[in-house]
Amino acid sequence: MTQGLGILCIFIPHSVFRTSHLSVRLQKFLAEAGVASRRAGEKVILEGRVAVNGKTVRELGSKVDPVHDRVTVDGAPVRQKRKLYVALNKPRGYICSRQDDQKRRAIGELLPKEWNNLYTVGRLDYDSEGLIFMTNDGEFSLHLTHPRYGIRKKYLVTVEGRVEPEMLRDFTRGIEHEGEKLKAEKARVLSTNNSKSLVELELAEGKNREVRRLFESKGLVVSQLVRTQIGKIKLGELRSGKWRTLTEAEIKSLLSPTL
Repeated sequence: MTQGLGILCIFIPHSVFRTSHLSVRLQKFLAEAGVASRRAGEKVILEGRVAVNGKTVRELGSKVDPVHDRVTVDGAPVRQKRKLYVALNKPRGYICSRQDDQKRRAIGELLPKEWNNLYTVGRLDYDSEGLIFMTNDGEFSLHLTHPRYGIRKKYLVTVEGRVEPEMLRDFTRGIEHEGEKLKAEKARVLSTNNSKSLVELELAEGKNREVRRLFESKGLVVSQLVRTQIGKIKLGELRSGKWRTLTEAEIKSLLSPTL
């Protein structure tokens, strides 16, 4: 992130804290600003290294208003990072990381270098492709990946061999595979013959390699797997390897309660 993006530090001389609907715990503010993890941030606070509006703060329960309060660590201003939400069409043959010890291509290479603090929301495996989000907003990521929120994801799957309707009924009922229950919320065959089938699946959880494992349970091999939609956001015309930022309306749609 280049310096100057999202600088929201304003000196307020008349109060140490401004409590409002925007107030957050001080250690959370430090974590989101990239100063330290929440646990490490607590240590920094207890050591008396943090000041709010010029006064040292040592209480872990303290709150700050990121917009109005001036926070410093060891005398240096803490600048709140601008939150970014990016939709990327992941190509096949890329891992969901910024770098890899095995020297494989990583999707972080497809983004501007200054966005090195973004991480993927969930994953697509090396041979899979399609829509994936990247962000520096941990709460956004949690909302989209935790099962309790039930964010639906659609996949277009090319399978070697014929897929029978009964197989898909099993998928929507749920199957046991390697000690874990796998389940599709919806499943339909778009086309099929003896050599190849095209299937659309909709999942709510997205366990590790869940789509591939569903078909493996029936002795079928997935030759191509494309994620086409997350929540209400579709892959659309976004070309392979390209990205775009999400609009405010799109972000709100992803965070709104699932009906």
